[in-house]
Amino acid sequence: PQIAALQKAVVSTQSTGNMMKSHCKGVVNGFPLKLTSTQMDVKEIEFNPDFVNRMLSRLEWPALVHIANQLGVGEGLPEMLPEEQQFEDEEILKTIHHVLLEVEVIEGELECPETGRKFPISKGIPDMRLNEEE
Repeated sequence: PQIAALQKAVVSTQSTGNMMKSHCKGVVNGFPLKLTSTQMDVKEIEFNPDFVNRMLSRLEWPALVHIANQLGVGEGLPEMLPEEQQFEDEEILKTIHHVLLEVEVIEGELECPETGRKFPISKGIPDMRLNEEE
């Protein structure tokens, strides 16, 4: 199954995502990519608070908050992740669940913060291929 572009953009240790960033020549950091959506879909997925809490240590939290706010779905996300990297508040966990698992960018683009290079997202799949000169 596809992993939502938002989740791919902020998950740092998952083997499928490995922190999506720009790999253009000369790029030092290339993260976080700016995410712009022209079409989003929201799919209801069963809420599992334990799963959400386990995911927290794998996230680049500031990037998650930043990208969620860019997409207009970040309301209710705290700016900082607690030191223990766990949330007890079920409403916060539901918000994180919604942002990570239910919101999917269908059409849009990812933009390198250093070069401005845009990578299209089509049918929910980001195309991060580079041209030979890049």
